[in-house]
Amino acid sequence: EHEDTGLLLQPLLEGQNYGAAAADGKQCPSVSVSRNSPAKRDYLVVAVLCFGNLINFIDWFIVPGILLDIQKYFRVSDGKTGLLQTVFTLCYMLAAPIFGYLGDRYNRKIILGAGIFFWSGVTLGSSFITESHYRIFVLSRGLVGIGSASYSTIAPTIIADLFEEGKRTTVLSIFYIFIPVGSGCGYMLAAGMAKSTGDWHWAFRVTPCMGGLALLLLILLIPHRIQRKTAAHRALSISGMIQRADEKPDVHRTAKTTWCQDVGSLAKNYSFVCSSLGLTAMAFVTGALGMWMPLFLYRAQVVQGIVPPCLQESCNSSNSLIFGGITIGTGILGIIAGAEAARRLRKINNKADPLICATSMFISALCLYIALMVAQMNILSTFIFIAFGELFLSVNWAVVTDILLYVVTPRRQSTAIALQILVSHLLGDAGSPYLIGVISNAIQAKNIPSLQWSFRSMQYSFIICAFVGVFGGGFFLLTCFYIEEDRKEAQR
Repeated sequence: EHEDTGLLLQPLLEGQNYGAAAADGKQCPSVSVSRNSPAKRDYLVVAVLCFGNLINFIDWFIVPGILLDIQKYFRVSDGKTGLLQTVFTLCYMLAAPIFGYLGDRYNRKIILGAGIFFWSGVTLGSSFITESHYRIFVLSRGLVGIGSASYSTIAPTIIADLFEEGKRTTVLSIFYIFIPVGSGCGYMLAAGMAKSTGDWHWAFRVTPCMGGLALLLLILLIPHRIQRKTAAHRALSISGMIQRADEKPDVHRTAKTTWCQDVGSLAKNYSFVCSSLGLTAMAFVTGALGMWMPLFLYRAQVVQGIVPPCLQESCNSSNSLIFGGITIGTGILGIIAGAEAARRLRKINNKADPLICATSMFISALCLYIALMVAQMNILSTFIFIAFGELFLSVNWAVVTDILLYVVTPRRQSTAIALQILVSHLLGDAGSPYLIGVISNAIQAKNIPSLQWSFRSMQYSFIICAFVGVFGGGFFLLTCFYIEEDRKEAQR
């Protein structure tokens, strides 16, 4: 069922005061506002979306949290183990443009609900796969990625439709805080369930219950239709003029543009292109770290003699718990710091957002490189520099999304987010976990098998992440040259 984008009068007559303030900050006298403010309902919608985002990213990082157990259970090498996250991400990114197309044209609540139901069911089913069916387990992770794509593509556009630009940055920051929180909870939930039950399969039986609750809240609390903001809506809010019902706006004509036309228009938006490439570098680094870092820390501890090699059925999961805690803490702090820095610096520099992203990427790359170099000597220093590296990576999440939302016209935002997801994952975290695993295998194959080379192979593989981070910072610097012009074009 199509969401109604043709009647500009509807949100005004129903009291949905989206952007009903004039440019000078005063309320337009010709616009009547209902006494029942929609603010509470809007924040309730955001709360439900944040809960769904939490579950989404818990599911993403259950596998890395118990990676050593899964590797031992299925008896697979580093390369085949990395395939788990690569297949997940490939399916996620390939499904994203489809959901972007559907999200721009059909009812977003139905798409969100179907995605939650699908990925929760597949996650539950994957917990019953036996050790002789590794390929089916890999396939199940790909199907979970398809369900996740529906959520990540559409949920931010709903937030964009509910809030004006200044408040939108804050709300998006809250929404994106649940990326690191969910990721960290994924590590901790997986490790905790494996430790408490002695069976890693139970880690995949918790989030389906949470998904069922999210689906119920989605059905009960989110309106069936959420009015889309268009350029015409913004023109109304600025001028204070209500369009006559018999005057047909140009929305119908623009709604009929093809997906290829939308992509062609976005390809000419250099701010969108450069910031998406910067996000791709972020995704490459975070994908590799998220998949392999707990295992890398374990191998570093084995080499230092801090822990013995794992010969038991259930391995030591303390690194997953610690890394999960670091991910949560640095993620929350980084996203809040990034949003606050953007809010303050925008007042003095129109290019503040890409400059913040570039600086944080350069610092993060340096911290990760130092963490890798000191891993064999001092594990505490490794944890500290990893924390700083993740902190500066997290600064960018909400800022990059906000860049997209103000340099892309509203009716192309779902398509733009889907395209950004496709590119950033195709060239980023779709390949980085598998690439790190393959390089590690190649290094081990050229040397005598030992605990030392097991560690060094992963250490040398990870160095590529530091260099990719530097390239990401360079792309954000390029964004500075185009962002002002593209922002003005989107506002027009």
